[in-house]
Amino acid sequence: MRLRQTLDFLLYQWLDVESLSRRERFADHSRESFDAVLDICERIAREKYAPFNRLVDSQEPRLERDAVVLPQATHEAHRAYVESGMLGAAQDYGYGGMQLPYTVNASANAFFALASVGIGSHMLTVGNANLLLVHGTPGQQQVFAANELSGRWAGTMCLSEPQAGSSLSDIATRALPDGEGFEKDPLGPRYRLTGNKMWISSGDHELTENIIHLVLAKIPGPDGQLIPGTKGISLFVAPKRLVDAEGRLTGERNDIALAGLNHKLGWRGTTNTLLNFGEGKFPVAGRAGAVGYLVGRPHEGLRCMFHMMNEARIGVGTAATMLGLAGYYASLDYARSRPQGRPIGASGKDATSAPVRIIEHADVKRMLLAQKSYCEGALALELYCARLVDEDRTGDAESARQARLLLEVLTPIAKSWPSEWCLEANSLAIQIHGGYGYTRDFPVEQYWRDNRLNMIHEGTHGIHALDLLGRKVRMQGGGALTLLGERVLETARRAGAQPALRGHACALQSGWQQLLDATHGAWAGGETEPALVNAVPYMQAFGHAVLAWIWLDVAMTALDAAAPAQAPERAGRLACTDYFYRYELPKIGAWLRVVQDRDMTCAAMSEEMF
Repeated sequence: MRLRQTLDFLLYQWLDVESLSRRERFADHSRESFDAVLDICERIAREKYAPFNRLVDSQEPRLERDAVVLPQATHEAHRAYVESGMLGAAQDYGYGGMQLPYTVNASANAFFALASVGIGSHMLTVGNANLLLVHGTPGQQQVFAANELSGRWAGTMCLSEPQAGSSLSDIATRALPDGEGFEKDPLGPRYRLTGNKMWISSGDHELTENIIHLVLAKIPGPDGQLIPGTKGISLFVAPKRLVDAEGRLTGERNDIALAGLNHKLGWRGTTNTLLNFGEGKFPVAGRAGAVGYLVGRPHEGLRCMFHMMNEARIGVGTAATMLGLAGYYASLDYARSRPQGRPIGASGKDATSAPVRIIEHADVKRMLLAQKSYCEGALALELYCARLVDEDRTGDAESARQARLLLEVLTPIAKSWPSEWCLEANSLAIQIHGGYGYTRDFPVEQYWRDNRLNMIHEGTHGIHALDLLGRKVRMQGGGALTLLGERVLETARRAGAQPALRGHACALQSGWQQLLDATHGAWAGGETEPALVNAVPYMQAFGHAVLAWIWLDVAMTALDAAAPAQAPERAGRLACTDYFYRYELPKIGAWLRVVQDRDMTCAAMSEEMF
């Protein structure tokens, strides 16, 4: 119920999602229907996911005769999720969806990530289908996307290769036209793919009758050579099992072979694979080469794929947030029940007195408050971004334009900030458990392992930092940064009128000005390398400034919540705001100093100096 209370406050009091039901797309909905969706998902997560979180961590996917074997609990959880209708909940009625606001959809899915992130990895299927609904041909939409949203098939995205992780310009997977008339296939221009893809989540399993891969590959130029850089990348949809134009399985395997399973630190319940495309293990029509259908235009694959990657990035941030919250809830329960030590001061010197519960110690309270401020703040950020998605899709033209701009600049933060700071929350949860935290008798060590992957998922910290400082804050003449700044300063202006928040409002204004000064200082010389060499500290400071803004906005809503029953919750949110402004926001000065000075300490290190 703890998560549900937080969601109810953020959804209905802070974000006012009920107002979305006045829009045509959501006219069939009300708080009653939103609550029903949340109720169902909370129940399924509690019954089908949470009890098996440890099981799927210890019983990792394994290979048996070229098939991936998963615990029966994973099959049952997947079946329950599909039957709930949540795969296509935000989609049009025409695709079997509920036309649910994305904000409510994201909130409902949060229960599954909280219960077992290893089981609940459905975001790639939804993102795959959503991409095809935007960039795919009508045939691809009806055959591939519709069957993914129904749960009949699953989806992946295949970007990285053994030699090319974040550097997608170096991918070597090839795509050649599949004979004469290749452009006339009803599912789109047909190509043959050859190459190797690495780190493919859910790349092979038996949960569904088919798996639909979205694959980045390069079409060779007239000279037969691959076009250098990202401009040569195209996007293809390649099913594991071949289908006809009506979506029926033909009975023939595509030439996509499972080369092996990767065994990661966390997310062990999800298969992670190395896939070989076109090696000839499953020849199609008597020859090697995996059949793939072009999505969008040639050489525009990365632009299409970013549609899916941005959704996946917000999904990663939400998963990181839920893992942080899971650890927080576990350590809170432990701190309330574990007696250890005596109070500081005269009363604590009596060795014959009974030990106190550790929640009574100030340092344990510090660690709990840090976790609460990181994780509940991150949840508010993720839902704010989800609300921007709804505004982009259903708002008036100006509101939609502003929502898109804000999403551009906030997406790197929505992915990376929870991945770092909710991981820190998991570390604090282990610390509160003491020696027991490092054992498998308690779940917090698994939450930490699962969460550690999120700093890599969908792009490293460094990649997102370069994107933020190198592109996002400068796009459209700094328009996205300016718009975000207007929102931040408007919150500070309103909060300044409330005595309890006036000091925080001034601190937010000062911190935001520090961020702007550092942004201009980084680019003052006009040279890219000195500007970007400290991009990660810049992103850390940017994220902290954004979370300070989020908490101040939340605090204003909390102060307005006058119901006596909400008094403890309100006090907790105000304490989180105080903590963040007194303990966290001051950190941005150190991060921004090296950015503004274009400090080259790290870049100047030669290999020999290490």
